[in-house]
Amino acid sequence: MKYRLGFVPLARPTFDMLLAREVAAAARSRLAADFDLLDPLGRDPGWELVTDLSAARLVADWLKDEPLDLLVVFQATFADSTLVTALAEKVDAPLFLWAVPEARTGGRLRLNSLCGVNLAAHALKLRGQNYDYAYAAPDSPETSEKIRILAAAGNVRRRLRGTRLGAVGDSPAGLDSCALDESALAALGLAVERLDLAEVFAAARAQSSASLTDLRARLTPRLDGLAEVEQPALQGSLGATLALRQMAAEKGLAGLAVRCWPEFFTDLGCAACGAVSLLSDEGLPCSCEADINGTVTQLILQMLSGEPAMGSDLVAVDEAEDCAVLWHCGLAPLSMADPAVRPRAGIHSNRKLPLVMEFALKPGVVTLARLSRAGGTLRLVIGRGEMLSAPPSFSGTSGVVRFERPARDVLDLIVYEGLEHHLSLTYGDYLEELQALARLLRLPVLHL
Repeated sequence: MKYRLGFVPLARPTFDMLLAREVAAAARSRLAADFDLLDPLGRDPGWELVTDLSAARLVADWLKDEPLDLLVVFQATFADSTLVTALAEKVDAPLFLWAVPEARTGGRLRLNSLCGVNLAAHALKLRGQNYDYAYAAPDSPETSEKIRILAAAGNVRRRLRGTRLGAVGDSPAGLDSCALDESALAALGLAVERLDLAEVFAAARAQSSASLTDLRARLTPRLDGLAEVEQPALQGSLGATLALRQMAAEKGLAGLAVRCWPEFFTDLGCAACGAVSLLSDEGLPCSCEADINGTVTQLILQMLSGEPAMGSDLVAVDEAEDCAVLWHCGLAPLSMADPAVRPRAGIHSNRKLPLVMEFALKPGVVTLARLSRAGGTLRLVIGRGEMLSAPPSFSGTSGVVRFERPARDVLDLIVYEGLEHHLSLTYGDYLEELQALARLLRLPVLHL
């Protein structure tokens, strides 16, 4: 993804404007190579450098309606804080302040850029504004990477606002960790629509034989053993997949939290796991047990990685080998399967009905996260690990993970903090992006 930045270079004419133009042009060129850059210069040649409050206000009016992932305020020279605050008051995007070093010549202080950022930071802090900064040369690759991380977090923050999720039934009794708190999610810009399980089941049963046959045909090359499981129950899982997909599309839902038991087994006569797996693999993150915060976490991870995410239980810890098992009944996306072994269609280990996915998770770096309400207020739990190459630990979908700290320490943290029993994961390293996102959302962070 190419993130979208606003770039506003500030300067005061009493400083060295020739040098200011040089450093601003260098920063502009560096960013334009890696990002979709909204630069005032492209709109008005007079805005090569923004040098007064009236110009800053005009630029702010132009940018305020643009969907920005990050606003880069480049301090080409010292400028008083009115220019920055004029931008911050109108542009709804995370702020990044950039100061540049200059040579210690014993002569004139030509830019005084650092002092300008210091002044801007003070003004923003007084107003309760979030920001980050760099003190680096215009062509600094480290700064470009820092901007990428912040823009990734800003992109997720922007996309979460106004996102609608579906809660398909309530969480089962005794699963407090999956309870829905709509007001807490609304504070993050998320809305929840409640869907009735009976309507989902009716829609699943109403799916045409042609649609079911087509879905099965597309699934067959990826999943062995479809013919070996109970066929009416398999049809129920496939019908639920189609019904949930249609309802999400019709209602504009970006993810689903599905009450998977007991009604899927007792009323529809099948397991929800297969539907949850297939929909998550398609980019519609789904959680089981109506775990709406799990769905939000999967959505965040998917936005960062561009790949599916899944929810899991921590079910075993091996202190001798310093590893743990992340498992669920059979809901992992098929794209997460270890390529060394073909996934198989299976039956739920307790209810003995299909469709569940049977495979071990593929090896690789994983990012772990949980939007947690343990303790009564939201915080973001984050961690990183290595999924090891290992045979299935249990039936369903499972993986053996080695955390960055001792596995027993992770277990102690989860239990003593009273964290939820679901932990989401995606492949790749997005720990820094999650930390940046937590700052933007003003969420405390707990490191696994």
